[in-house]
Amino acid sequence: MPWCLLMGAAYFYHLTKRPLEATLPVLIGKSLEAGWRVAVRAREESLLERLDRQLWLGDGFLPHGIAGGSHDSEQPVLLTTGEPGNDPACLISVDGADVSIGEVEAKDRVCILFNGADAEAVEHAREQWRTLTEAGAEAQYWTEDQGRWTKKAESNPKPK
Repeated sequence: MPWCLLMGAAYFYHLTKRPLEATLPVLIGKSLEAGWRVAVRAREESLLERLDRQLWLGDGFLPHGIAGGSHDSEQPVLLTTGEPGNDPACLISVDGADVSIGEVEAKDRVCILFNGADAEAVEHAREQWRTLTEAGAEAQYWTEDQGRWTKKAESNPKPK
């Protein structure tokens, strides 16, 4: 899975082979390895509950909590439907959760994961891409291609 340490970039992950439940733990793990706190933002509490169970019971434990607890600010990974309370360096949007240009600029990384088999999710991701890149955000579009992640597009790359 592509991973480099650029500041303030939005990475779009078009899920076509592996489901969210398989991809999300990989991204969270890489973020934690980089020393980042993570927030996972969804639109629905029911999805957060499902992801919570997956992160507890899946392959390998990923320390996390659901927003609204007394220790939100200390969580290495916080699942939320709103503003993250753990000051994350990485914000992961799932299920069409909105991300602002201010968040992209303020975070080390924003990841937007969307289901390639859902036409509405694809169109929403396209709109997010247009909105963020027109505002000047660096963005990369990645898709699964023959079992590997391949970068298919890039906008506003930072000079090296």
